Amino acid sequence: MRAKIGALALASLLATGVQAQTSGPIEIQWWHSMTGALGDWLGNFAKDFNASQSEYKVVPVFKGTYDESYAATIAAYRAGNAPHLVQIFEVGTATMMASKAIKPVGEVMKQAGVNFDPRSYVPAVAGYYTSPKGEMLSFPFNSSTTVLYYNRDMFKKHGLDDKAPATWPWIAAAAARLKTSGEKCGFTPAWQSWTQLESFSTWHNTQFATKNNGFGGMDARLAFNSPLHVRHIENLQNMTKQGLMTYAGRRTEAEAKFWTGECGMLTSSSAAYAGIKRNAKFDFGIAPLPYYPDVSGAPQNTIIGGASLWAMAGKKPAEYKGVAKFLEYLSNADVQAKSHQATGYLPITSRAYNITKESGFYDKNPGTDVSVKQMIVKTTDKSRGIRLGNMVQIRSIIDEELEGIWAGKKSAQEGLDEAVKRGNDVLIKFEAANKGSK
Repeated sequence: MRAKIGALALASLLATGVQAQTSGPIEIQWWHSMTGALGDWLGNFAKDFNASQSEYKVVPVFKGTYDESYAATIAAYRAGNAPHLVQIFEVGTATMMASKAIKPVGEVMKQAGVNFDPRSYVPAVAGYYTSPKGEMLSFPFNSSTTVLYYNRDMFKKHGLDDKAPATWPWIAAAAARLKTSGEKCGFTPAWQSWTQLESFSTWHNTQFATKNNGFGGMDARLAFNSPLHVRHIENLQNMTKQGLMTYAGRRTEAEAKFWTGECGMLTSSSAAYAGIKRNAKFDFGIAPLPYYPDVSGAPQNTIIGGASLWAMAGKKPAEYKGVAKFLEYLSNADVQAKSHQATGYLPITSRAYNITKESGFYDKNPGTDVSVKQMIVKTTDKSRGIRLGNMVQIRSIIDEELEGIWAGKKSAQEGLDEAVKRGNDVLIKFEAANKGSK
């Protein structure tokens, strides 16, 4: 009997050993918010990395929109089952920085012994995700900026110059020409808070918020109800009343109105390029954001958008090593160059930009370098970016107030004043809840 029990125990141990040896690669859960052409693009990163080695397996999991994924991540961390990596949009940066839920990317890479030099990344991109102490906290995965798209075929058809309007008065005039010529829509904005207030501010070298737009401390307060901001939103309100501007929604809804040929001009992310290129049946152009020529210092530079990858706290060393290896793969210059050319996202390393430039891609695809040129300008204290706590909630407030303005329920001054007041209440609460955070 003892011999039989011993034999069974040995068999069990052997089976356990075999199971351990054949359990497969270490899984790295990666939550994201990409769909359509960009969803395919993101999925290919995981496929290619998984095929390049057998020790780790990156598993992408779609978790809804940026807002939904952000909320799901916080809830998962509190429940003790957060993913290893999560894609968080740029407006969540300050909140993530103040959180104990993350493990800094610089620390992950160092502990894993993976070569990592923050200086190889484009300064305007890397600087946004870097702490005041110089430590990179998240990985700048899909970085974008705001640009103008225009329907070149529509412009030619109605006698407009075959070049993009460079100023806001020019935008209004072009939209009026398209409208009187029978087109349904002259201009439409996507991501209205980002394109019409946040980037608008840095493009005109004026503050969106005090304390260098939040980079100087948590006691920053909103300031986008200045005469310049009111003037711009009032102009857009008048364009809406005249049928020259069509508001489609808070996020990317306007992009479909452009690539279907309904609207002649669109302000959106440089990363809208992938979807527009796939769907548009007409010749389109890409140009810098419009500006007001009488504003001193304009145009300056636009700011970062898109998202970065955050490593969540509480994982095993072996898992963090897999995260580090995957981020090392994503940093490869050839991988980055290919990604930039396919999507319109910024090349996050200088080498990736040079590879793209030397390949002749920008010459063959005019306008695809606009986003890069807008971002490599030397930044000022007013144009470095917007980094405020609970910016997700602030954007929602801004969207609500802008929608009231477009609907004619409020004047531009009233709507922006209320957005600033409500947004500052959010900032005050964030500051109180995070005193002493890094």
